[in-house]
Amino acid sequence: MTTYIPSLTFPAVVFEHPAASILLPIAAGTAVGFSSRPKQVQNTYLALRQPPLRPPPWIFGPVWTLLYGLMGYSAYRAWNAGLTSLDAKKVLLAKQGATLYTIQLGLNLIWMPLFFKLERPIEATADIVALLGINGYLTYIWGQVDEVAGWCLAPYLGWLGFATYLCAGCGYLNDWNFKNKERAMDAKNGETKFVDEKDQ
Repeated sequence: MTTYIPSLTFPAVVFEHPAASILLPIAAGTAVGFSSRPKQVQNTYLALRQPPLRPPPWIFGPVWTLLYGLMGYSAYRAWNAGLTSLDAKKVLLAKQGATLYTIQLGLNLIWMPLFFKLERPIEATADIVALLGINGYLTYIWGQVDEVAGWCLAPYLGWLGFATYLCAGCGYLNDWNFKNKERAMDAKNGETKFVDEKDQ
């Protein structure tokens, strides 16, 4: 059971207005995404051995934008349904969920820097496992407050499960070490070669 902690929870205004609820995670996620994946970081990522079923890189942007939007809408619905309810239990669950929501968004936003910029696969995997667990509980809590809010988190929860597999799989296949995965520039044609490419 979690506790409502105002100091670890977004201000009420974030949850009260749908635009603020939806745009906050989208804007924050987009900003972190762009800052965490400059070209040199992408080159290192492309050099890593990947687990089966890894989707093409271009799909992550649209998927995360959709999931951030659903996440924000879920927060809006759960907060407003809970705080306008005459059921004291729903009021409490809505507030407790708001604290969990704030914490999980923080964990979500630090995953990309951990994985891409700092190249710390162990810490990134621990982060996303915690993120998956928190969101499983958050889905359960907010689902009791507002059924639609719970269902809005379901795609996010499913994607987190898949992302956990990708993160842990990538770490395992690369011996939990992403350092120095990119080879030096090929002297003949000036192209970057990667660790999983065969020499011609």
